[in-house]
Amino acid sequence: MKHPAKNLATGAGPRLKIGLSACFQHADPSRPLFTNKTLQYVEQSIAHWIMSAGAMVVMVPCPTGETARGDVTLGHYAEWLDGVVMHGGADVWPGSYGEAPLKDAWLGDRVRDLYDLAVVEAFEQAGKPIFGVCRGLQLINVAFGGTLYQDIETQHPNAQQHRNAAAYDQHFHEIDIVPGTRLAQMYPGMERTTVNSIHHQGIKALAPDFVVEAWSYPDAVPEAIRRRAHRGRGYIAATQWHPEFHRAGSGGGFDDTAILQDFLAACARAKVRPRPGHSPFRIRDRAARLLRQALLLRR
Repeated sequence: MKHPAKNLATGAGPRLKIGLSACFQHADPSRPLFTNKTLQYVEQSIAHWIMSAGAMVVMVPCPTGETARGDVTLGHYAEWLDGVVMHGGADVWPGSYGEAPLKDAWLGDRVRDLYDLAVVEAFEQAGKPIFGVCRGLQLINVAFGGTLYQDIETQHPNAQQHRNAAAYDQHFHEIDIVPGTRLAQMYPGMERTTVNSIHHQGIKALAPDFVVEAWSYPDAVPEAIRRRAHRGRGYIAATQWHPEFHRAGSGGGFDDTAILQDFLAACARAKVRPRPGHSPFRIRDRAARLLRQALLLRR
């Protein structure tokens, strides 16, 4: 029987409230249900993973678009919630890190990029912890000035396969944990382990002020990153693998419970003492403005 994560989210007071960024299905006139309507949703495994430690999960919906009403902003969510998890999903649009798409298949989702960037900005400015999963790691890296491989197998020398569409979450590879990092402290004595791998994009140039905590083995693509713990800076960490997809006896032997506990402990600390930051993109409210314009253009 799988043991639940230690409950760090309840304590003696109210439960932690953790935001979860939305995935998008854009308006589609051919869809038989919700015809030509924009859908925002979460995948249940990641919500259940966060809830396994007793936290309440709240999807952070995009507040802008053609049907927008009222004055609720992402900033209101960032002030109310205790932290946010950036969801996996579609490719990151290469234009978000200053490149032209090498193939139409790698165009990604520009509208979701703008939404995600605005979410990261809002929670960073509110001083609330941010954790990224898969696309979330890539988006965080781009938000703070890094770049991506549009396709690892095409652009990275001697790359192994990082995504197998048929196997999906049952596709695994090994990672090396970097000694001396926070991740290494969380897993003492573990130098190499196995994780799932469901991505074809990955970090090319690491964002300034971040460190790599794990590399894929043997081809050395960043698999876990964390912002340097300088005084006054809030918590930001991410994994390229999906911790929510790991199951006991599934072939991926890595227990991600400590990663969740580390994030929620940071959320509990920030609840008492948030660490407001600066705009990571030097754009301040521009991400929200561009997002609003992009959504309106899709009408």
